[in-house]
Amino acid sequence: MIEGGCFCGKIRYTIDDGDYRIVNCHCTMCRKTSGAPFVGWVVVPKEAFQCVSGTPKFLQSSDKGRRELCPDCGTPLTFISSDRTEFIDVTTGSLDAPNDFVPTMAVHEESKLTWLGATE
Repeated sequence: MIEGGCFCGKIRYTIDDGDYRIVNCHCTMCRKTSGAPFVGWVVVPKEAFQCVSGTPKFLQSSDKGRRELCPDCGTPLTFISSDRTEFIDVTTGSLDAPNDFVPTMAVHEESKLTWLGATE
C-alpha cells in the first residue's frame, strides 16, 4: 500500500500498489497552484486511490481540470481532468516515500522555466 497526505496531517490517503506512470509537469497552472517550478505526479486509476481521513477542498483550476488541496495547510494533493476521467494524478511530494517514485517523463516542457537545472 502506498500512503500519503498533507503537511498538517488532516488529509491522509492510500493508493493500491501498482506500476504507475510518474510524470513531471511544467505547465503554468501547476506552477501557480503549487508555488514550485514544476510538479511531480503519480498517475493512478481512480479506483486505486482512497482518501482515508479528512475532506479535501476542490479548486476548479480550468474548464477541464479540478485540483484537491488541504483546506487547512493548502498542500496540493490531486488533479482530476475531465479528459481522463478514469485517472487521478497524485502529487509526488505529498507521498510518505516520494523517493520511491522516480519520474519517467516530463510534460508541457514548452513552458518549462529556462533556468531549471542551472546551478549557482
